[in-house]
Amino acid sequence: MAKIIRKTAPKKTASKSQPAMAQRAGKSRVQSRAKPAQEKSAKKAAAKSVPKRAAAKSPGASKGGAQAVKPWTAAEVYEAFSRFRKANPEPKGELEHLNPYTLLVAVVLSAQATDAGVNKATRALFAVADTPQKMLALGEDTVRDYIKTIGLYRNKAKNVIALSQKLIAEFGGEVPRTRAEIESLPGAGRKTANVVLNMAFSEHTMAVDTHVFRVSNRTGLAPGKTPLEVELGLERVIPSEFMLHAHHWLILHGRYTCLARSPRCELCLINDLCRWPEKTV
Repeated sequence: MAKIIRKTAPKKTASKSQPAMAQRAGKSRVQSRAKPAQEKSAKKAAAKSVPKRAAAKSPGASKGGAQAVKPWTAAEVYEAFSRFRKANPEPKGELEHLNPYTLLVAVVLSAQATDAGVNKATRALFAVADTPQKMLALGEDTVRDYIKTIGLYRNKAKNVIALSQKLIAEFGGEVPRTRAEIESLPGAGRKTANVVLNMAFSEHTMAVDTHVFRVSNRTGLAPGKTPLEVELGLERVIPSEFMLHAHHWLILHGRYTCLARSPRCELCLINDLCRWPEKTV
């Protein structure tokens, strides 16, 4: 009787490559988990090895931004403005004008423009239109032609016509004498109102332009992060007897001495009182 030989299927053996792949994948996962921790440790080690640097100065510290300084004493403030008064008893603004109305128009036109540039344009304009009525008679197109050398002249021409209309309609053609009313006019803001009130009506207001802002912060006289903060700070510290001309003294000081770049510290009347750490005297 013939023997029946049964063939058994060969046993499947795990591929040698599969454990190796699994091992490598597991190792990779472990390494990926460990990597952030290693990087974190490396950063900590690097931080310890590098000596701490001195705190960097904020850009505003040298350009006019607010900085923590020792406040001026009342005696120092009085001394500073006494020197300004002695050097220039009757300071004048550099915007040319004929009356409160032309002053208002000139200040509105001076936004983002120099006084010299505004004066060049307004000499001819004010020769033919020095009242709201005459300005309206010229019309927006003609006003635009007169002031086209000034930045943003198209929008400014619209504002000049609009504010002239409002002056006639609501204020009898006269420039109002309150800050709120002046600020209600097209193109006029708080600084415009303060300039007009001070220069036209001798009010003790403080208009803060880029020069006043820089001088107040750099010297430490009235540090502030905004023009309004500086304005209120100056009004708190400046004695009343100086307030009529304080705005002009600070503007002129910033324009010709305490320059944004390369301030002329050697010529400064108050360099011994100034708190700026980078002053050159």
